Amino acid sequence: MQKIGSYDFSGKKALIRVDFNVPFNENMEITDDTRIRAALPTIKRVIEKGGSPIIMSHLGRPKNGPEDKFSMRHIVDHLAQLLGVTVKIAPDCIGEATKKMAQELKAGEVLVLENLRFHKEEEKGDEAFAEQLAANGDCWINDAFGTAHRAHASTAIIAKFFANDKMFGYLIDSELESLKKVLESPARPLTAIMGGAKVSSKITIIENMLDKVDNLIVGGGMAFTFLKARGGNIGNSLCEDDFIETAKTIEKKAKEKGVQLIMATDVLAADGFSNDANTQTVPSNNIPDGWQGLDAGPESIINMKKVIEESGTILWNGPVGVFEFENFAKGSLAIAEAIVAATKKGAFSLIGGGDSVACINKFGMADDVSYISTAGGALLEYLEGKELPGIAAVLK
Repeated sequence: MQKIGSYDFSGKKALIRVDFNVPFNENMEITDDTRIRAALPTIKRVIEKGGSPIIMSHLGRPKNGPEDKFSMRHIVDHLAQLLGVTVKIAPDCIGEATKKMAQELKAGEVLVLENLRFHKEEEKGDEAFAEQLAANGDCWINDAFGTAHRAHASTAIIAKFFANDKMFGYLIDSELESLKKVLESPARPLTAIMGGAKVSSKITIIENMLDKVDNLIVGGGMAFTFLKARGGNIGNSLCEDDFIETAKTIEKKAKEKGVQLIMATDVLAADGFSNDANTQTVPSNNIPDGWQGLDAGPESIINMKKVIEESGTILWNGPVGVFEFENFAKGSLAIAEAIVAATKKGAFSLIGGGDSVACINKFGMADDVSYISTAGGALLEYLEGKELPGIAAVLK
């Protein structure tokens, strides 16, 4: 394995796997270019060191081969603008015409390959397809953390063809470094805030984190499964009855391991799932029939903030209320504020998972935390303790 900071790119064609799966509006204009910007340092490094970046990514979920709305051509102009250089688009991601374009690239020129998922072999992890992709470059850089949990041709299998010329880009490097700060050498106390709707989607993470954290704050809809497991009345609140026994087991394990498990003691309950519903603040274990908890209550917010502000390391994955509704965003806003306050005092804070990132962006606090992960599924699988194929392929 090579390091991007010390690799000699001069005269080389560098195949860079990025995650440019960005959202568009109906006029095919990019509405959020965060993922493109995240890959710029890696692309610029290749250019600065005399190489030619060849960009490959998937876009959307094309079903049956090429579809114009999923073409990488919609990204080319924006990328050219951000880089300040001309960016060419290849007719495909494999084949003679594409290979010829790649070979003829001059130092500093950028080529974008057509959508990898126009070929079913990409998602199948087909070795022959990976070999054809590899034919376009002299080295391979994986900088797509968002797809590192997939053993696809371009994210993992391709590594076989670059035994001595494979490396991580700056984005993956920084993602892994941040995760190590949380999972391997955290400043104590380490607090994980797990929110979101379902316990089922976070079970493995919670179980893995119990060996690492000092405090575990469980918020959002998933908390009601725990509160019901304790014998509380949760009214119409979200609950996964199939996971009540699991919740009891987690609570028991937390106690055995000396982990402080923190949940809402009061909630802002509503008589319907809408921003305009009638509300009342009630104890979290005594929600009236026909009412549902949609946010943490004032007492809970004070308790959670105190724990967070006294932490040395913080991981936030999932909001603690329906933050999309203005009237039920107080809890998540308070969590964000507490994380920012702790970060200012020297704590390391990592925000990951789609909704928490949307949350911190909505509140305009993205620049006040230590690190925001660009990944969804890959981050969750890493937190579960799973090996990610796209990471393992580079390390082997």
